[in-house]
Amino acid sequence: MSSHEENRSRRVVRIVAGVAAAVLPAALVLVGGASAGAATGCRVDYKVTNQWQGGFGAEVVVTNLGDRLDGWALKWDFTAGQRVDQGWNGTFGQSGSTVTVTNASWNASLATGATAALGFNGTWTGSNPAPTSFTLNGVSCTGGTTTTTTTTTATTTPNNPAPTGLVGWATQNGGTTGGGSAAAVSVNSASGLATAAAGTGASVIRVTGSFSCSGMIRVGSNKTILGASGATISGCGLTLSGSMNVIIRNLTFTGWNDDAINVESASTNVWIDHNTFSNGYDGAVDIKRASDYITVSWNRTFNHGKTMLLGHSDDNGSQDRGHLRVTYHHNHFDGSGTRHPRVRFGNPVHVFNNYYRDNEYGVASTCDGGVLVEGNYFENVDEPTLVGYAGSPAGTLVQRDNHFVGSGTPQSAGSVAAIPYSYAVDNAVEVKSIVTAGAGAGKISV
Repeated sequence: MSSHEENRSRRVVRIVAGVAAAVLPAALVLVGGASAGAATGCRVDYKVTNQWQGGFGAEVVVTNLGDRLDGWALKWDFTAGQRVDQGWNGTFGQSGSTVTVTNASWNASLATGATAALGFNGTWTGSNPAPTSFTLNGVSCTGGTTTTTTTTTATTTPNNPAPTGLVGWATQNGGTTGGGSAAAVSVNSASGLATAAAGTGASVIRVTGSFSCSGMIRVGSNKTILGASGATISGCGLTLSGSMNVIIRNLTFTGWNDDAINVESASTNVWIDHNTFSNGYDGAVDIKRASDYITVSWNRTFNHGKTMLLGHSDDNGSQDRGHLRVTYHHNHFDGSGTRHPRVRFGNPVHVFNNYYRDNEYGVASTCDGGVLVEGNYFENVDEPTLVGYAGSPAGTLVQRDNHFVGSGTPQSAGSVAAIPYSYAVDNAVEVKSIVTAGAGAGKISV
């Protein structure tokens, strides 16, 4: 890593009622058509996630304060010659100083109170001031609403509530509901699952039997995949590439020949919950390439080595910084070897109330990652927490209120960004019994 990246700066400013906001990677927002007597309004949070000489990364989060929008365009002006080089979660264009971001196909609708998050990398010379105003579909984002009248009629659709038991990063960025209330379809083969999981239409998929396969099955957006009692996938795994709003629960994976669950290419809002993993080739749950807003909870991994990787390469910081925000809680790392998780660039990554038993190491923070490790139970773990690992430069790690039995000395260094969501932490001494009783497939009713 170069010295200018190590010296990056961080700023956050909120634009509400005329207050200027600051910072970079573009997190986009959805805006849409108006209705008779429709309320319109928006708020923008603009955040520079990192900055170095001549370059920066930024995130822009827009909240729709008015009635439902279907299709949107977000605009702002740079005042010091900054340029957008690469963006994600929307289509970016720049004419002179004016940047315009339009929705992607999968995030074109924004309900009242919903948010959209964009990211981008850009360049600057001399100075890098934040934009002072934003518009969404031509409406100034002041943090309030106004009422407009048109000749059309529209209805307001409220956000779907978070599924029962969902905690952590997957509750952010508008939440994670998967297929929601869509009618369930049952599958019992690899081909059936691949067909049902394709595309972006909302779908609830029940895996009712066990099957063998090879390679990876692609999972599209807006999907809930639920395993019936005993449902096992042998030999292959599931891959999410640019997928949004996905839930995977109550499945057993064994003997996969790549990853059991691979999340990549800016996939967002994913919940991986109450699954069991054993005897696979590579990662049980690997998350990489700017994926974001993910919760991994109540899973059990045993008889396996490389468990949960977060960030695949030391050289991918330009894409991963400002992303890879994941919550790991109440997982049972049962004699598995390493990567629980191994973190690059994500900050803050939240690791709480997991039970570690007989592992080579627990959590490693590298490559500017920032990890909060709290309320976990470490039993016979050689290295519970590591700052830097296997030649990768150090990240930061805060460890607090953990319980150690027969384990090595934990490492910690630096500080970690604030956790933005609410959560409750179980007493670390009780985590072993709580997690062994509840983690893994077959421990929930679906």
